[in-house]
Amino acid sequence: MAVRKFKPVTAGTRHKIIGTFDEITTSKPEKSLLSPKKSSGGRNNDGKMTVRYIGGGHKQMYRNVDFKRSKDGIAATVKTIEYDPNRTARIALLVYADGEKSYIIAPNGLQVGQTVMSGAGVAPEVGNTLFLSEIPLGTVVHNIELYPGQGAAMARSAGSYAQLLAREGKFAVIKLPSGETRMVLVTCRATVGVVSNVDHSLESSGKAGRERWLGRRPRNRGVVMNPVDHPMGGGEGRASGGHPRSRKGLLAKGYKTRNPKKTTSKFIISKKKK
Repeated sequence: MAVRKFKPVTAGTRHKIIGTFDEITTSKPEKSLLSPKKSSGGRNNDGKMTVRYIGGGHKQMYRNVDFKRSKDGIAATVKTIEYDPNRTARIALLVYADGEKSYIIAPNGLQVGQTVMSGAGVAPEVGNTLFLSEIPLGTVVHNIELYPGQGAAMARSAGSYAQLLAREGKFAVIKLPSGETRMVLVTCRATVGVVSNVDHSLESSGKAGRERWLGRRPRNRGVVMNPVDHPMGGGEGRASGGHPRSRKGLLAKGYKTRNPKKTTSKFIISKKKK
């Protein structure tokens, strides 16, 4: 995966950096795995705007991705690598030996025609899903479950991965993309490899219109508002606005929002990087 930079022929291409889409093999998704996706425009059932900066955008269909990978012991062949408008990573269409089809998050390096499997006793190769109890220590993984059978919850976005550091009894120690180290039950599943589209962080829209195509409306800063509209608004000239905080007054930088009484805190060994 690489990115393309453009000559500044127009203002929109001056800062435009997008992916090359080299790994994508088809532009037509599997119809049986599509679901309609309703766009709210940030409005609730009364038509009142409850979330700002949302609206417009191209019509999209949702691709039903299999995050559980619970079809154990049956080989699946990668038929296509596709673009998914609902996520930053690429997705892969699998065709199982019994004829069933499903989408998965495509790991980096997965090729069309390759065979992947899931379940106990499977080789720890890229694209295979195993229990954490069977994955060799030091292996890079993604699509990690928090609870057995829940489905992948961690390390799912483009280029992200976690590392299996150790096993202690019924728990595995995993270092997450945020830098946090935590314990997860060894009966949880994870997929070997790094999530595809690793250069996504290098991409740049280049113009406001491309953000509108994605359904993102202009976002205005709190410091340019009036005091009636935002806690950071008001002042003469370019006032800094005081302590960074949300429109409702919640501090935005350094303020801990995690509940200290949360039961899963005992599984966190070290906090994420500051």
